[in-house]
Amino acid sequence: MLSHKSITIALIGQPNVGKSTVFNMLTGLNQHVGNWPGKTIAFKVGYLNLGDIRIRLVDLPGTYSLTANSEEERIARDFIIHETPDVVIALLNAAALERNLYLLTELLALDVPILIGLNMMDIAIQQGIDIDVDVLQTALGIPVIPLVASKNQGVKELIKSAKDLAQNPSRSKPNHPDLSQDFQGAQKQLCSLIENHLEHPYKEGWIALKLLEGDQEILGKVKREIPQYWSDIQEILLAHEDAILDIAAGRYEWIARMVRASVQHPRPGEVMLTDRIDRIATHPLWGLVLLAAVLGLVFFLTYTIATPVVDWLQLKLVLPAISYFDDMLHHLSPLFSGLVVDGIIGGAGMVLTFLPILVLFFLILGVLEDVGYLARAAFVMDRYMHWMGLHGRSFLLFFLGFGCNVPAVLGTRIIEDRRTKALTTLLIPLIPCSARLAVVSFIAPAFFPEQAALVTWLLVLANLIILMLVGIFINRTFYQGQQSPFIMEIPLYHLPNARTISLYVWHNALSFLKKAGGVIVVFSVIIWALSWFPNGNIETSFLARFGQSLIPLGQLMGIDDWRVIMALFSSFIAKENTIATLGVLFSANEGSVVLSTRVASAIRPAGALAFLVVQMLFIPCIATIAVIKQETASWRFAFHSTFLLLFISFIAGVGVFQIAQLLGLNY
Repeated sequence: MLSHKSITIALIGQPNVGKSTVFNMLTGLNQHVGNWPGKTIAFKVGYLNLGDIRIRLVDLPGTYSLTANSEEERIARDFIIHETPDVVIALLNAAALERNLYLLTELLALDVPILIGLNMMDIAIQQGIDIDVDVLQTALGIPVIPLVASKNQGVKELIKSAKDLAQNPSRSKPNHPDLSQDFQGAQKQLCSLIENHLEHPYKEGWIALKLLEGDQEILGKVKREIPQYWSDIQEILLAHEDAILDIAAGRYEWIARMVRASVQHPRPGEVMLTDRIDRIATHPLWGLVLLAAVLGLVFFLTYTIATPVVDWLQLKLVLPAISYFDDMLHHLSPLFSGLVVDGIIGGAGMVLTFLPILVLFFLILGVLEDVGYLARAAFVMDRYMHWMGLHGRSFLLFFLGFGCNVPAVLGTRIIEDRRTKALTTLLIPLIPCSARLAVVSFIAPAFFPEQAALVTWLLVLANLIILMLVGIFINRTFYQGQQSPFIMEIPLYHLPNARTISLYVWHNALSFLKKAGGVIVVFSVIIWALSWFPNGNIETSFLARFGQSLIPLGQLMGIDDWRVIMALFSSFIAKENTIATLGVLFSANEGSVVLSTRVASAIRPAGALAFLVVQMLFIPCIATIAVIKQETASWRFAFHSTFLLLFISFIAGVGVFQIAQLLGLNY
């Protein structure tokens, strides 16, 4: 029995089993992101109260197994071993039970109280799969709670059962997979050698099993900590080299028995809804058309829903605020009033107005991920990824980059092949993140009011084409056209969960607001100060002098206004700073004229198009460069990545301007 008033529950499962949905349902906004000491992969921690019990719920990274082949697998098993949670909830996909049960067989070896959440029961029924939960529970010897997490069905029962199990661990009497007699003897021999020689909380039986499986991390640990027995251990392992096959076979045989006892599958040849949809979504041609249409829909919705809201916020909130504070502070020092009006409100205030665009982007990205479409997009793009020597997993990171390049670069640690990881890291900054897209969405309607959505869509496609061409060139030039194999799971379609998506949007929007309240405000003030000193005249300021020195380069791209050039360079700190800088430099208190219109009046259409192209391809923000250095452990690699984008963006800007001039796009 628990004597304390708080318990820790770990939530584990394979990717796409609905862990985030369950976690969000239970914890809501009462959650934060944490890191296992010494590790870089993050996991979520949330809190909830159940009666007089305080529950700490830990959402471990999605993992297919507990063998230390990836950072996610190491974190999941290290947390369970070292933190010893009171209960581990294993979330399984009812529609793919056999595949999910393998993770359970590895959890059973850790000898912790386990509760099964059998999620997506509705999907299983749609697929014609009939699961007798009571029989499955009896066969496993573990409590099983059926769930439809997307509809909040069974979630409360799940956490209540987890609390009860933590208070009464004897309720769980699991049925373990068996080793053959020969390998049981080998396991006992290993246990006798390592007994009392390894630090707590490692258990001899589990260590012996991992040694027989050939787990490299455990082999190294044993060799380091008990070298005096290593030769004897190695002799046993060499005599049982095929133990890993026996262990895997025993687990699969155990899984087959559990499934035979409790699951009835649909008749062979029956076509399900997922199969019908995937005839289009995963088709080599129509799948690509669908992906392009999805991107087009994103920008159509942006300009029909979000952009009018942005204009309204400028006209009804920001510009009146600027006018109000300008009148209120006009009797004070021009230095102070300029700082408040032009530096803070004119900079960060303008950035805040395109929050609706970011919210819409994150909303659509969240829906696409939740319904299971992103995996189809990765599958469709896999063949094109192979042209660059990459695979579908890299495309998933590219798609994540549409939200933000930073987590996309951090996500490359799931790629084990060093060449593939390096090339993916190099190419991710070519994906236009939500901040870049928001800047373009903010300005494009002023330059091209009738074709803004089409122009943005073409800009994104151009980025993807350039990414592919660069990837092909680098792979064939530096890597001799090497290829990386890839196997991925295609999840079943399911309805999006409003709560999960809302929390996804909320956390991303909150992160942006924190940035706007910190980095962007500070940088806006710096830009304003540089545009004020030494004499209060923007045209003779320090910033103007530097910007004017770059005009010869800008003119090659049709950009001859130094303010636009400096706005482009300011995006190095954060892409949103482009708008902040424009807000500061383009006299934010010019009546009722929105910022994008004021900017459009300062640049010709051909130069405007070149500016948008350069904005989409320009050097990554400083946060992205920092994580590139972190993930590659090389400033040289980070510098090469930055220089590559600087070169590409400049060449593309010059080329687009010259072509636009030839086509007569000047007036």
